[in-house]
Formats: sequence, C-alpha cells, structure tokens
Amino acid sequence: MSKRKKHIGGRFATVTSCISTTMVLILMGIVVFFVLFANNFSRDVRETMPVAVVVNNDLSQQELYLLQRYLREQPYTLRTSYVSKEKGTKQVSEVMEDSPEAFLDYNPIPAEFDVYLKAEYANLDSLKRFVPILKQRAGVADVVYPIEEMRSLDKTIPTVSLVLLVLAVLLAFVSFALINNTIRMSIYARRFTIHTMKLVGARWSFIRRPFMWKAFAIGLISSLIASGLIGVGIYLLWMQDLYIGSLITPIIVGSTIGTIFVSGLVMTLACAYICVNRYLRMSEGQMYLK
Repeated sequence: MSKRKKHIGGRFATVTSCISTTMVLILMGIVVFFVLFANNFSRDVRETMPVAVVVNNDLSQQELYLLQRYLREQPYTLRTSYVSKEKGTKQVSEVMEDSPEAFLDYNPIPAEFDVYLKAEYANLDSLKRFVPILKQRAGVADVVYPIEEMRSLDKTIPTVSLVLLVLAVLLAFVSFALINNTIRMSIYARRFTIHTMKLVGARWSFIRRPFMWKAFAIGLISSLIASGLIGVGIYLLWMQDLYIGSLITPIIVGSTIGTIFVSGLVMTLACAYICVNRYLRMSEGQMYLK
C-alpha cells in the first residue's frame, strides 16, 4: 500500500513539475516572441518612411535615369520609386479634393524620387550625413524627409528595446529560480535515497543519472507542450491581421520555439545537476536539518 502511495506521489510530483515548467516556458516564449516582433515592427516602420528627393523640372529622361541609378546604388537605399508631376498632382488632388491648379495658374507639384531607406540608416544621424550630399547632386532641387517622425522613432524605439531587454533578463532569472524550486522539491523527497546510494559506494555520476534523465524528460515534455501552445497562439495572431501576419517571419517563429526548447532542456538539466550535487555533499545530519 505504501509503495502504491509512493508511486502515485512520485507520478504526481512529475506531473506538477511538468505543469510548472510548461507555464514558465510559455511566459518566456511570449516575451521572446514580442521582443523579436517589436524589432521587426520597428524595422518595417523605418523602411516605409520615404525620403523625397525633389528633382528639377527641366531634367531630361536620361538625366532622370542616371539620378535614379545613382540613388539605387547608394548603401542606404532599400528601394526607390519615381513619382511624376502628373502622379504627384493626382495624389495631392485626392487629398485636397481639388486640383492645385484651381488655386494657382500653374502646377506647383514637382517630380520626385521616393527613396526608402534600409532600417539601419533610417535615423537622424545617418540622414544628417548623406542628405547634404544629395542636395549638392546635379538635378536635385531639395531633399525632404519626415524629421519629426524620425526624431520620435529615435527616442521611442531605444527606450522600448531597453525595457524589453531588461524584462527578458529578469524573466530569465525568475524562470531559472522557479524551475530550480520545482526540480529541487522533486529531488528533496529522495534525498535519503541519494545518501543511501552514496554510503554503499555508488559513484556520483551513477547517482545523478536517473535524476538527470527525469529532468531531461520533464524539460522535453514541457518544451513540446509550451511550443505547441505558443505555436497555436502565433497562428491565431497570424490569421487575425494581414499586416501583423507579414511581420511574423519564419525566423521569429523558429527563434521563439528554439528558445523554448533550449531554455527548457538547459534549465531543467542544470537545476537537477545543481540540486543533486547539493545533497551529495551533505552529511546525514545535514539532510535531517534541510
């Protein structure tokens, strides 16, 4: 009867350990996902803010082509788009609900190249370096860029990134502590078995082996469950909105799932190793006091 109770108690402890570890890994996966998602979102915002290179009205088609090729060859350029006078006038007319020529005797809308920057160059420091060079280029009348939006991004994104990084580090410590407590409690119940095996001359590696295999099984099962639940959540989020779905790349999904598996296995094995060694170093008297 006592053996049956012991067997049920051991199985219950294992299930409890799996549930606790799974919950910690889910929380960790959510944080990792949103850190990577926020990075993709900031890159997308920066890469969709164009720098308007306004050109002179008297440029020939050949000169426009040469200027466009020059812009495309620059290291900061992601892509370029040419907006003719006619297209620009149509866009302004749609916004104003009237043609600019209705107020003026001429069409004031110039032709321009919209230059979309690579994310690492879409900041005020980089713009201050290459915008003056662009303005001196033959055929360029002016260079216009959203300075206030750039300034806001330069202030907001580093702050958000720092907060998410601090949160991720704190969560890593908390996760290790929680998993360590879970594993330690499961090993605590068998501390006298560890001591008995040590007394009969069993090697430490032999004593640790079953605990390490059990920790590996807990880590693997918890990682599989957490990855499955996180995967379902990501799929539902991906189906919810096309724009959000475009930001959820295979790299984000792979990194999130990979982090869950690595964290689950490494932390459970490390905690089991530390806890078993702790009891292996104890004397019999210390085990009664702990």
